[in-house]
Amino acid sequence: MTERVVVVCGPTATGKTALAVALAKALDGEVVGADSMQVYRGMDIGTAKPTPAEMDGVPHHMIDVADPREDFSVARYVDLALPVVEDILARGRTAIVAGGTGLYIDNLMAGRRFAAFSGETRRALEARGRAEGLAALYAELGRVDPRRQAQVHPNDEKRILRALEVFYETGRTQSDHHAWTQAQPPRFTPARIGLDFADRRRLWERIDARVDAMMEAGLAGEVRALLDSGVPPEATGMQAIGYKELAAAVRGDGDLAAAVGEVKLRSRQYAKRQRSWFRRHGDTHWILWGDRPDLSSALQDSTAFLRQKGI
Repeated sequence: MTERVVVVCGPTATGKTALAVALAKALDGEVVGADSMQVYRGMDIGTAKPTPAEMDGVPHHMIDVADPREDFSVARYVDLALPVVEDILARGRTAIVAGGTGLYIDNLMAGRRFAAFSGETRRALEARGRAEGLAALYAELGRVDPRRQAQVHPNDEKRILRALEVFYETGRTQSDHHAWTQAQPPRFTPARIGLDFADRRRLWERIDARVDAMMEAGLAGEVRALLDSGVPPEATGMQAIGYKELAAAVRGDGDLAAAVGEVKLRSRQYAKRQRSWFRRHGDTHWILWGDRPDLSSALQDSTAFLRQKGI
């Protein structure tokens, strides 16, 4: 029996939520979110989290599963989402994995599990970084895992610490771990549907309009409420586009209008990276919008494609 897993992906602001809900209704499915920031509770406006009206009665998973103070990761996402997808399939339904975080989607489809580390090594490395400087740790990474060092920027503290943590906790380099996992057969072989605009200028216009709508809906107040509740500005969740740029402005340390312009710029840059990521999957069935999304035609196009895939 064909495994009923569908991925709906693409850059931000391309209508993934609406198509995922429509497909779930057509295919007796449930939606599994794949957005690295919609996992956080209280971060609704800036992440374009689907509202109850937009969900339209379709069960949605992997939304509001973490506190914004937590350092959520792809490892935690897969640990939580993999049983959800398997449960949906076990009940004879269709799993619609929808979102714009390609790293989360790819690792979930691979079924890639990550070792749980003690935390002691990370704390020791962080202490060394404060005492010796990040450059010393970067040089150390070059000695133990030169392949990984070549892929990491010297100022990327998070990835430098992670690569060293993997080595000291497991005795194997992160490069070796990656090569081994890439060689394993994937857990799921989904039917992939990508959404984008034929003319990227239309996407940029849509992104700018979405940011304006978020501001009108109260994004600045949402950011202020998170900070007032004790969420530190350096928390992983607060690094999300929209939150990071507005945090200083709402505290009175910056210009709000300039911050909004920066949000638009960063959102467009992120969309470019998403485009590049998702285009790597040559088996994706792309639906390219003209001036605006057309859900009716996209649903017809998608269901015809999925029938060919046996879904």
